[in-house]
Amino acid sequence: MEGTSLAESTIENPIINSPFVEPAQHFLMTADGKVTGEIAPRRRPSEFFVPVAQPRKRSAQLSMDQFGGPTRQQPNEIVNEIRQAVGRWRLQDYPHITSVTRNLLAHWTNEEGERRLFFCQIEAAQTAIYLTEAAEKMGDVKALNVIRDENATHNAGLPRVAFKMATGSGKTVLMAMLIAWQALNKQANPQDKRFSDRFLVVTPGITIRDRLRVLYPNDPGNYYQAMDIVTPEQL
Repeated sequence: MEGTSLAESTIENPIINSPFVEPAQHFLMTADGKVTGEIAPRRRPSEFFVPVAQPRKRSAQLSMDQFGGPTRQQPNEIVNEIRQAVGRWRLQDYPHITSVTRNLLAHWTNEEGERRLFFCQIEAAQTAIYLTEAAEKMGDVKALNVIRDENATHNAGLPRVAFKMATGSGKTVLMAMLIAWQALNKQANPQDKRFSDRFLVVTPGITIRDRLRVLYPNDPGNYYQAMDIVTPEQL
């Protein structure tokens, strides 16, 4: 279109990957975060856009346009390193995990299953499993040390790991997967301190809280059955 840059043009077919397999390509972005129509034949690395500090204006009052100023791309190095480590671990058929975890992973990755899970859901669960069960045994102490140091700095006494997922990608299903993984392992190995059978779910309001009742195993619409998170024998 005349007078329109590539970055501003409309992308007619924005879906270029299957949700069920690891992304193999992505749209390139400009330095200020605009999507172009050019496709790179590889998965998009994790990165974020950092606002570039602007000279102070004569007025100290902030205006809305100051929040939409220039940015610079910055790789999220630890996320990319963990993603690569999880990928290598996956190709090795998940060494250093419990039999309970192995059965769950086999069930979740079964392409003939009743409900096929999205790759992002499976990878998030695999990452939690890798960091909890396998990373230390595989000598991957860098990731664990970075997470431990960040938690000590910002969340002393309350270690946390966050998984960033897009709207509509199935976060509640992932919550059910993580609860099942933890609870079933705790049931099989009560003395193993890596696992728990008690869970706290924090929501921003009553409406979301009510929607998450599907995480209770005794709820009529519980996701463990409805979304085929566990086998009938595991329920």
